[in-house]
Amino acid sequence: MADSSAPAPAPPTEEIANLHLDEVTGERVSKTELKKRQKQRAKEADKAAKAAAAPPKATSSKPKNSAGQEEDLNPNQYFEIRSRQVNELLQTPETNPYPHKFQVTYEDDVTFHKDYEHLKPGEIIQDKELSIAGRIYSIRASGAKLIFYDIRTAADTRSIGTRLQVVCQAQHAKEGGVPFEKQHLNLRRGDVIGITGYAGRTNPKNKESGELSIFATQVQLLSPCLHMLPGVKFPFSDSEQRARMRYLDLLWNDRSREALWQRSRMVRYIRDFFHERRFIEVETPMMHAIAGGATALPFITHHNDLDIDMFMRVAPELFLKKMIVGQFGKVFELGKNFRNEGVDLTHNPEFTSCEFYWAYADVYDVMALTEELVSSLVKELTGSYKTKFTTQHGEVLEVNWEAPWRRIEMIPELERTTGEKFPPYEELHTDATNEFLQKVCKKMNVECPPPLTNARMIDKLTGEFIENQCVNPTFIMEHPQMMSPLAKYHRSKKGLCERFEAFVCRKEIANAYTELNNPFDQRLRFEEQARQKDQGDDEAQLVDESFLNSLEYGLPPTGGWGLGIDRLAMFITNNYSIREVLAFPFLREDKSAPKEKFAAEVVDVQPLPEEGIPHK
Repeated sequence: MADSSAPAPAPPTEEIANLHLDEVTGERVSKTELKKRQKQRAKEADKAAKAAAAPPKATSSKPKNSAGQEEDLNPNQYFEIRSRQVNELLQTPETNPYPHKFQVTYEDDVTFHKDYEHLKPGEIIQDKELSIAGRIYSIRASGAKLIFYDIRTAADTRSIGTRLQVVCQAQHAKEGGVPFEKQHLNLRRGDVIGITGYAGRTNPKNKESGELSIFATQVQLLSPCLHMLPGVKFPFSDSEQRARMRYLDLLWNDRSREALWQRSRMVRYIRDFFHERRFIEVETPMMHAIAGGATALPFITHHNDLDIDMFMRVAPELFLKKMIVGQFGKVFELGKNFRNEGVDLTHNPEFTSCEFYWAYADVYDVMALTEELVSSLVKELTGSYKTKFTTQHGEVLEVNWEAPWRRIEMIPELERTTGEKFPPYEELHTDATNEFLQKVCKKMNVECPPPLTNARMIDKLTGEFIENQCVNPTFIMEHPQMMSPLAKYHRSKKGLCERFEAFVCRKEIANAYTELNNPFDQRLRFEEQARQKDQGDDEAQLVDESFLNSLEYGLPPTGGWGLGIDRLAMFITNNYSIREVLAFPFLREDKSAPKEKFAAEVVDVQPLPEEGIPHK
């Protein structure tokens, strides 16, 4: 963690020389920018002078608050004026807009509504003062002595934060405190405020029941928002803007906030599920000497003190199986993996997975546990086994997560869909099969990028003709051995292995198998991977002598499994882009952004090529 008390490094002398002090905001900006600001201020001063010389207008019943006029400003003007206002408040200790603390009695709106839902219209409980804090989303005034704020409290495990009304009347202002008008003069949309007052329900004339509210005796500014919040005039919907300003997206878009809230509930449920079944949660290294545990291209980093290159982990599998060797019977890990691969709607270079290993179990036990976990998880989060998923192109898929799930054997299904009889299972790794697969790909118009290994071509055919069938959760089973270097051979079908991949909405969410625990066979599989790497497959695994040595001490019969947390969250929250379920997704450098701009500007940029249509 960085030392916040350490002084910031001084900018280069040449850079300082090219900057000029803006005496209004206290910033140092370029000469061009300073002239632009001075010109704008001159226009505003001239406009103000003309307005002062004009005949007085009729007295308004609205409070003396310039928020209404500020709505007509552009984001740059708003930021400058708001910054000036806040800097003025900072000059007086009693009006400090950034206090150190505000003691709340209600941290969330859910508890508040639960405690006071029984109140009748017009009823106010004035014998119990309470305090609550939140962010202003809208302001309404009815005369100079009555102001309404709609605030939202922070999200927690029970709620993403819903609307709560604050009623501010001059007659309720605390005696001896800050005057009513002064309390509200500098409050704007987006500000974080603390409210002290009483619970009550409004008494509207034309409604059967009033709205549960807080009747404020005092309102305190806790943290001002210097920028103009999105609205009708300046919307905030472009997918690229939303990803680059994720904090604003979460602040403004309920759907974005709810997706991450549901993801948090999902992770908690999965942890509880394994804890209840006596699995032990463990942590394994993030940096490996050899990238293993999955067929993937790793990120390379460097350890300075040891002067060696290391790999960011692509999977925790090999370490977790070492835990099983070490007499841990049930282990799981929920954490990050890193793969140096493409970025698209369903892939992020940094992603979260959950892996478990279960001694004395096999792939069929794991299959049943997968159905139980995922089906119950969906029911818990959505209230039903049936959900809807909208694809990038607007197709709405009806998904039934209830067990049992469909099971498809890979090679027989490829034979059915291609109309070709595949070679015997034990010959699927041969050169003759390679020629056969190239002919099948050509016949079926399937393009497989090089290197054209048997494993890659079968995987490509599976993606084209089997995965596209898997809308409801489906197990694709019994992969060829050369596609699965860590899976145990099939007990009755030579050449295949005991493995499944779980698919839903045509995308993989889980991968599992009966673990290979024969060290002699495992060495041969690693050597086959090395041969594929020599053929140009950068994703093939290396020979891991440390792992082979651990197998020589005896790995019990074991079932293992990995689940993609991000993918599953996409389907449960109905988001076709992985960005929507990541708090801070990977982004390319924004080369279209100007080098010098106000922080308030919302710059239009082009979406990433893979993103397709913007989020709705």
